[in-house]
Amino acid sequence: MFLLLAAVLFGAFGLNVMMGAFAGTAFLNDVNEMLLLLAAVITFVVAALKSEAARRNTTDKAKT
Repeated sequence: MFLLLAAVLFGAFGLNVMMGAFAGTAFLNDVNEMLLLLAAVITFVVAALKSEAARRNTTDKAKT
């Protein structure tokens, strides 16, 4: 779930950058763009940590 949310947020960031580069009409200002990218990074890190914790739990159960 968090990985999908990170992909959606990063896609919105990429769309904003492409619209600003090609059409000159970016829909976010600099601060909002930075906050969107920060949210994408945070959700990606949460997804990675949850995945690592799940992998560690299955490895620990297999050892016992």
